Amino acid sequence: MEKIIRNNPEFMPKPVGNYSHVTRVPKGAGLIVTSGQVGTDMNGNVPQNLNDQITNTFANMKKVLQSEGLSQDSVIKVNIWATEEIDWDYLYLKWDEFFEDEYPSMTIAYISALGLPELKIEIELWCAEV
Repeated sequence: MEKIIRNNPEFMPKPVGNYSHVTRVPKGAGLIVTSGQVGTDMNGNVPQNLNDQITNTFANMKKVLQSEGLSQDSVIKVNIWATEEIDWDYLYLKWDEFFEDEYPSMTIAYISALGLPELKIEIELWCAEV
């Protein structure tokens, strides 16, 4: 079966971050979409610090992928919502550990609130099973 292809067309400006402008999924691939993953730990506790929530969120992203037999290579699109300014140095440290250099497409939005008042970040994954 074909592979997922990530592309940044040469005639476009380079991405402003670690993502791909285009992610092409081969025909016949299965589509898996996760709910937004948040910064809770296994006991349901939510740290107050955004970077601590980011750490937990990436751990939860890994677990949700594993629950479906997927890996980070399966992720084709990431939507990020945050309620306060992100420390991009920290987020990209976790991002690069998670995705290495196979970056999915990404959208980020700053919003006023998430589903629970203590949550500061939520990350949703769109995946393809090839």
